[in-house]
Amino acid sequence: MNRRILAVMAFWLAVAAVFAQQLSLSDVLSGKYSPQSVSGVRPMADGESYSCLSPDGSRIERRSFRTGEVVETLFNASEARGAALQRVGGYTLSPDEKNILIETNRQQIYRRSYTATHYIYNIKNKTLTPLSQGGPQECPKFSPDGNQIAFVRDNNLFLVKLLFNNAESQITKDGERNRIINGKPDWVYEEEFSFNRAFDFSADSEMLAWIRFDESAVKTYTFPWFQGSFPAKAEYQLYPGTYEYKYPKAGEANSKVSVLTYDIKSRVTRTMQVPLDADGYIPRIQFAGDKDKLMVFTLNRHQNRLNLYDVNPRSTTAQLILREEDKRYVDEPAYANIDFSHDQFILLSERDGHQHMYLYTIGGQLIRQLTTGEYEVTHYYGTDLTGKNFYYASNEGSPLEQYIYKVDSNGKKTRLSTEAGWHEAIFSKGCQYYLDTYSNLTTPPVYTLRTSSSSKTLATLEDNAQLKSQLSQLQLSTPELISVNTSDGIQLNGWILKPKDFDSNKKYPLLMYQYGGPGYQMVFNSYDNGFMGGLMWEQHLVQKGYIVACFDGRGTGGRGSEFKRCTYMKLGGLESHDQVETALQLAQFPYIDKDRIAIWGWSFGGFNTLMSMSEGRPVFNCGVAVAPVTDWRFYDTVYTERFMRTPQENPTGYDCSPLHRYQNLHGDLLLIHGMADDNVHFQNSAELAEALVQSNYQFDMQFYTNRNHGIYGGTTRYHLFTRIEKFLDAHLLQ
Repeated sequence: MNRRILAVMAFWLAVAAVFAQQLSLSDVLSGKYSPQSVSGVRPMADGESYSCLSPDGSRIERRSFRTGEVVETLFNASEARGAALQRVGGYTLSPDEKNILIETNRQQIYRRSYTATHYIYNIKNKTLTPLSQGGPQECPKFSPDGNQIAFVRDNNLFLVKLLFNNAESQITKDGERNRIINGKPDWVYEEEFSFNRAFDFSADSEMLAWIRFDESAVKTYTFPWFQGSFPAKAEYQLYPGTYEYKYPKAGEANSKVSVLTYDIKSRVTRTMQVPLDADGYIPRIQFAGDKDKLMVFTLNRHQNRLNLYDVNPRSTTAQLILREEDKRYVDEPAYANIDFSHDQFILLSERDGHQHMYLYTIGGQLIRQLTTGEYEVTHYYGTDLTGKNFYYASNEGSPLEQYIYKVDSNGKKTRLSTEAGWHEAIFSKGCQYYLDTYSNLTTPPVYTLRTSSSSKTLATLEDNAQLKSQLSQLQLSTPELISVNTSDGIQLNGWILKPKDFDSNKKYPLLMYQYGGPGYQMVFNSYDNGFMGGLMWEQHLVQKGYIVACFDGRGTGGRGSEFKRCTYMKLGGLESHDQVETALQLAQFPYIDKDRIAIWGWSFGGFNTLMSMSEGRPVFNCGVAVAPVTDWRFYDTVYTERFMRTPQENPTGYDCSPLHRYQNLHGDLLLIHGMADDNVHFQNSAELAEALVQSNYQFDMQFYTNRNHGIYGGTTRYHLFTRIEKFLDAHLLQ
């Protein structure tokens, strides 16, 4: 072969390599390179099998925990008799596993709440019948015996009895929008206490308990609706409308909450005598295995005192069985999803400086601390049938990794997962098997079935081999986990992504991405890194010539209570200081152009962006703040006061905010917000924008009509990220 032919081949191979490296923004946003998952997994009662959705959503299958093979098809849309369904939006098996509650036509309300049309599917008869003819439902739940379903509609509780031809009765009648809510949380409880159902059945299926929210005294927040598109609101074509809902801002009145029970046979409603401060919270209620034990958690308004009460649903009396206190605040894992089986329960507590497992009797007596050390127990999964082996995840060994463990009642600990990276688990009933989801920075999720006795791999359900093959054609960069030491002597963990053709003799612009909110991590040895997972958007940027990095500053999670809580009473001060310190450290790298450093973030990350740009040291050429908080007085009670107390108690802490130090802002700014953001209100950006205008500070701003905190719909996301990229390119690449 002559030299000319070789030269031509080399040229075209080089051209092919260049094109192979291109990762377009549209490909990133379309999900073209998103991993496959195993969805809708529900452990079944026999402890040997689980249910899950088929990839196309048309079937619910029962599969073996030993082999992963299909044992039985529980639901097939093409075989169901009654309503015609194409795919399952969501589902719940009845406790006796004779019926399936199938969700369709979901309409989102807020982050966790939604309405849907539900159908009851009889597995034996293959029949579909509507749960209710009275309109869409919210948060339905089977009774323990499987013969009843309760749900919420229009702020009232309803009950359907399957043994009486699906007879429907209305339990409460005082529900009214923006006034009284029964059985589901109000906005702030849903958002900040992380749940969407506020009722439960007793173990004998004879009682129903719920939290009642009286939000009459909570002030109303209003934002405008326009016609817009995707979806279009035709009713506002000529005259804009408004959306009004109750939103308690820091220092303002919350809903008044109480716990009620309903005796299904006698139809008697009772109010429980739960001791509660006038401004206190009830973040959870849950029946224990004993029919007469209704467990009620309460918090004081400062959220630094958690009480657990054993309440008798008929006599209404309450007995305090546990109190957890912290000089700053008690975090959500302490009261989320506690298992009261085997006459005992596990409490996750940070009382020794790290989050660990404490074993209690059902009466609230401490048996022992099960885990200890300078690491965090991140999830408690459950116990086996003996009640003597407990399964959990922790970051022992590194705050950047997570592994699955078991510990027995004597404190003997065994690590089950082995591959270096990030593991999450779903355990079978009785914890004999588990579904392990594993990934690391460069490995998409791998789903395997394993035994809990030895962690032996029994079957691989999904290894994302096809995705890995696709990604190999893109010539992606390899992310690196690194750390920097600030001038304060604080070590901060991060990741950095460089161009594939990185040249250490060149100077590159640096884009810093961060979040920084209390307890959150953005840096870990997991595939779920970067803004969209898999660092896909960041990979797209480095192909254009950027270096992208992300560092977790003080206040973030995984490194103990003090590291997380040191930002208490002054959110944004240490967090932004650490981002500036990180930028200064990275600017010393010979390949970083210190004059071309940018920072960006969303929500708390947007707040942190603005705080970092106004920290006082002019290290950032430009920044992008999406949906930022600009004054914590504008944000909700539960989240803000957990970390700041009230504005009346802590005015100087609240003054540490972008709206109060915008005069120090340095660098070009792009401010982005959705006008229908129910979470971080557009008010935040509007007030900052006005302050900047009046100080003659030139900046760029992009608002999105009818878009909430996620800013999506139609081609909105593509427009948003095109806007961000063009802004960054103009300041950093030209």
